Amino acid sequence: MKKTLFDKVWEKHVVVSETETHPATIFIDLHLIHEVTSPQAFTLLEDRGLSVRRPDLTLATIDHSTPTLLNKDGSRPYVSDEARIQVDTLLSNTKKFDIETHGWDSKYRGIVHVMGPELGATHPGATIVCGDSHTSTHGAFGAIAFGIGTTQVGHVLANQCILMRKPKTMAINVNGELNQGVTPKDVILHIISLIGIGGGTGYAIEYRGNVFENMSMDGRMTVCNMSIEAGARCGMIAPDEVTFEFLKGRKYTPENYEDSCAEWLSLSTDEGALFDKEINIKAEIIKPMVTYGTHPGMGIPIDSTVPQSSNPAEQASLNYMQINEGDKILGMKVDKVFIGSCTNSRMDELRAAASILNKKKIAPHLKALVVPGSAQVKASAEKEGLDKIFKDAGADWREPGCSMCLGMNGDIGLPGELIVSTSNRNFMGRQGPGVRTILVSPETAASTAIAGVVEDPRNLKKIK
Repeated sequence: MKKTLFDKVWEKHVVVSETETHPATIFIDLHLIHEVTSPQAFTLLEDRGLSVRRPDLTLATIDHSTPTLLNKDGSRPYVSDEARIQVDTLLSNTKKFDIETHGWDSKYRGIVHVMGPELGATHPGATIVCGDSHTSTHGAFGAIAFGIGTTQVGHVLANQCILMRKPKTMAINVNGELNQGVTPKDVILHIISLIGIGGGTGYAIEYRGNVFENMSMDGRMTVCNMSIEAGARCGMIAPDEVTFEFLKGRKYTPENYEDSCAEWLSLSTDEGALFDKEINIKAEIIKPMVTYGTHPGMGIPIDSTVPQSSNPAEQASLNYMQINEGDKILGMKVDKVFIGSCTNSRMDELRAAASILNKKKIAPHLKALVVPGSAQVKASAEKEGLDKIFKDAGADWREPGCSMCLGMNGDIGLPGELIVSTSNRNFMGRQGPGVRTILVSPETAASTAIAGVVEDPRNLKKIK
């Protein structure tokens, strides 16, 4: 039987097969943990007198509640005692259970979905979980990767397996040539606007076609990261030479690398394999995208107008955003710009933003934050001088962390402010109570920072 990429990886990890009355038991190759969803899980273990089954397959970092600024004396200005306790609790728990942890003194510390791939801990053909929705990021390597709840975090810590029913498969094929100014972020925002926030529900998505094949790993991670925003269980891209080159020589790259690459290459979907659903998109129709509502499915090309809708939920969304049907998002005055998050805080994105901001100034009324995804990204960016470009433009260059993506560390906007963000969610209050969020690519964010209003990156020439 011809098999898809998802089928091949799934079948290798079934411990107990699914029945009508019971989900399958799936072995997990890598369990990523951070400070937000792990404390209750460790308490569950202690209450039951259990240990961590496979600490060698568990990897921890701190990212959500970590300050992105330092005090003058080097101390860290936590937004609250609760945030500090979250971080301290994670560090205490992982020390107790002998779990590799990338805390304050680690050169690898960063957002969990940035530092995992950087370490080479993310492998093609693996199953990966984390108590975080955007674990789908790791599917860019040909892994089945998905977020789990706090109780499930405890289960995986205890037995390295998870109960799960097999999802259906969907292929999203994008072929052709992307237009100038169109980035991987625009591609995934276009897809979500097309299929909706429930379009992927019940499915594992495989992204196929020359558009994804031509993307760097940074771009592929951006696409897979937002699969969850379409309701999908996970998103995947078949491993290839781009994948192998990225993983080569990293800390957790297998020693028998050539053999591993040959095995990973065989994971690709067989020619003639059938998906439960297929969607075909012409690359030429995709433009730079912006959102206008309070979920990622409410997206439009940057040069179009807000569509009419009779949906009461969408009407409420527009009221919250202070946007009307027929309005143009292009040209709207912006209060803050955020470049960062597990979607867009890697080197490709920072280079793209810097190429636009180089030798220019951000608008005087506007505040811009640039937050690298990890300590490694920060070091690489500073080595290339990107930090100087951002600071010379008037932007804040911060320490690594999740930052304004969800504002758990205090990086938030003020009520009523309009924020252009490279993150993945524009929910009500996501970036602070009453804050309004427009999701965009790093290029659009940088262009907006200069203009002070939502700006089409195609209108600004990049300075080399």
